[in-house]
Amino acid sequence: MIKILKTKHGNVTLPSFFPDGTKGVVKGIDSKDLENAKVEGLVINTYHLLVSGLEEKIEAIGGIHRLMGWKKPVITDSGGFQVMSLIHKDESLGKMNDTGATFKLPGAPRIKLTPESSIRLQIKLDADILICLDDCTKPDQDIGEQEKSVERTIAWAKRCKLEFEKLTSLSKKRPLLFAVIQGGNNRELRKKCAKSLVDIGFDGYCFGGFPVDNQGKFLKSIMKYTASLLPEEKVKYAMGIGTPANIIDCVKMGYNLFDCVIPTREARHQKLYIFNKKVTKKNVFDNNIYSTINIGAGRYNQTLDSVSKFCDCHTCERFSRAYLHHLFKIKDTSAFRLATIHNLRFYSMLMEALKQG
Repeated sequence: MIKILKTKHGNVTLPSFFPDGTKGVVKGIDSKDLENAKVEGLVINTYHLLVSGLEEKIEAIGGIHRLMGWKKPVITDSGGFQVMSLIHKDESLGKMNDTGATFKLPGAPRIKLTPESSIRLQIKLDADILICLDDCTKPDQDIGEQEKSVERTIAWAKRCKLEFEKLTSLSKKRPLLFAVIQGGNNRELRKKCAKSLVDIGFDGYCFGGFPVDNQGKFLKSIMKYTASLLPEEKVKYAMGIGTPANIIDCVKMGYNLFDCVIPTREARHQKLYIFNKKVTKKNVFDNNIYSTINIGAGRYNQTLDSVSKFCDCHTCERFSRAYLHHLFKIKDTSAFRLATIHNLRFYSMLMEALKQG
C-alpha cells in the first residue's frame, strides 16, 4: 500500500486528513496556524472560486498557494459535489446534460462546468491534485439516476484525462489527477464505475457520493466494497469522510486520504475533540480513544485545565477551558481561531497514530 504521495508542493505521508478551505481560506485561521497544527494539505472548491470570480485573479497572482501564503499541497474539488447539492436537489438551480452542468443560482452569475473547463480551471489554480468532474448522487436516488450518473461519470473522466494530458504534456512538474467512483449504494454500479476508471488510469481514486444514507447511517459496507475494487498502489480517497470514528473505520478498509468540514465547522460551534488518553499506534483503534466536549457549557466557566492534557497545540499549551469558554461567551472571534487550531491538531495527531498503526 502506498505510504508517501509525491506532489508538486511536497510529499504527503499517508493516511492524511486535509481540512476544507473551500474559498481559499480555512475560516478563522491562517496558513501559519495550519502549519503549526501540522496540517499536510488543503482542499479548495473550484465551483465556489468560480462563483466568487477569483479564478483570473488567482491565475494572475501565480496560483492558489501564493494567494494563501500556503506552501504545501492543495486538492481542487471539481464542482461535482455541487451537482448533487444544488442541481439534483433543485432543478431550478441548474441543469445537466452529457456536455456538462450549468448552475443558475439567484443573484449569482450563470456558470457552466464541463469536464474540460473544470480541468482548465484547476490547472489555472496551480493545484497539486485535480479531481475529475463527476455526476455526484445521493445513495437514495433511484437506480435509473444512478445508472445515468455512472455512465456520465465515466465519460466525463475520459474527457478530463484527455484535457489534462493536453495541458500538462510539456510540464516538468505535473499535478496529479484523481477520478471519482459513483454508483450510490449499488455494488454492481460501483464495480462497473471502478473498473472503467481503473482501465482509463488515474493517479488516485475517490469514493464519490454521500457516505451516509437518508437516515444519516454511515455506508460502511459499500465503502469497504468499493475500496476492495481499487489498486493497492494508488491513493484511495474517501471524499467528505470526517468523523474520527469513520476515518478510523476507513483506514481499516484501505482508504488513506480524507477531507471534511467537520473539525473546523464544529470548532466554530464550540464542539471540541479530545483524546481520553495519549494516542498511540497500539490504542488508536480503541472505541473509547476520544470524546468531545461543548466548551460553551457552563461547567467550563472556571475550569483552568487545558482543553486536552494529551494535546500539544497552541491552544492547549497556552490557554484554559475557562478562557475559551469566556471567548465564546463574549463572542470574540479569537474563540474560532483557538478552537479550530485545537480540532485540527487533534486530527493531525490522530493521523500520526494511524500512520504508525
